[in-house]
Amino acid sequence: MRRRPGLSARMKLALSYTGFLFVAGALLLAVVWGFLLRHVPDNSQGLLGISPNRYLLVHTFAPAAAVAMAFLLVFGLVGGWLLAGRMLAPLTRITEAARTAGKGSLSHRIRMEGRQDEFRELSDAFDSMLEQLESHVAEQQRFAANASHELRTPLAISRALLDVARTDPTQDRAEIIERLHTVNTRAIDLTEALLLLGRGDRGSFTRESVDLSLLAEEAAETLLPLAEQRRITLDVTGGTAPTGGSAELLLRMVTNLVQNAIVHNLPADGTVTVHTEAYGDTCVLRVENTGRPLPPELVPTLTEPFQRGTERVRTDEHAGVGLGLAIVHSIVRAHDGTLGLSPRPTGGLVVTVRLPAAP
Repeated sequence: MRRRPGLSARMKLALSYTGFLFVAGALLLAVVWGFLLRHVPDNSQGLLGISPNRYLLVHTFAPAAAVAMAFLLVFGLVGGWLLAGRMLAPLTRITEAARTAGKGSLSHRIRMEGRQDEFRELSDAFDSMLEQLESHVAEQQRFAANASHELRTPLAISRALLDVARTDPTQDRAEIIERLHTVNTRAIDLTEALLLLGRGDRGSFTRESVDLSLLAEEAAETLLPLAEQRRITLDVTGGTAPTGGSAELLLRMVTNLVQNAIVHNLPADGTVTVHTEAYGDTCVLRVENTGRPLPPELVPTLTEPFQRGTERVRTDEHAGVGLGLAIVHSIVRAHDGTLGLSPRPTGGLVVTVRLPAAP
């Protein structure tokens, strides 16, 4: 945005200092004039003929006052310019850092020294903002690279299958079509997951009253065949937990958590417990499952996109695209909630979602 040139902040401060000093000097001279000269007689002989009269004092005092005011004016300009430059030096560093960041370099930090004041507070806030921006941009770049890689894989497989069908007429067309259908379904699931993840990040949804306990029961009923197939006991406990948000997104959140708990479980005879409760102004959804022990360093990375938790037990037919918990995290964040992951001492994972209760 182009702006017309104007006085700099340093010049404005210098002029302000000069004006204040000039006015203060003028007031001081006025006080001297009022309290000193008004008691001096205004006649040719003065007081008893021996003291100077007002005429002589005025003509003696006026040139000195004019010199003093001129000195105050020059001193105010020079001193104000130097003081303003010293006071605005931190702001200059912040401006240079902002310009550097505007050119794409987010790794620069101001790290201003000195005691805490308004400029240091602004500098620290700017450094914190740059750190968050750098982290966010790096996360988006990793996400874009991973998404491109994940989408390229099914497309490459589809092209290879089509090349085989075109060049080798002896291949079973039905088998190729079935494999193409499987690959295409995986690509569609991945695309829908990416769209859902982006929708959750934007927070573009209509809020309504939603009961997490009903969503937990619906998700458990939907995934019960999968649990029975893997010989997993699926239980839903707790009471009502009314919150506000998108019923569609929150159902997807609960479904993802329950499906992950079933898939990443023991090969057989495992358990999944879904618990809902409300206390105070918070609603809690807790999904706990059995499984093999998880390394502590693995747990914080499970909410990152395309982190499939390679050390967790799962079947090949439910390998997923690595966006399950990333979508959950995005939905929870869009609903102003918190997501907590903690490994169970005996193996498995406890996922706790806390959302604001409905008013």
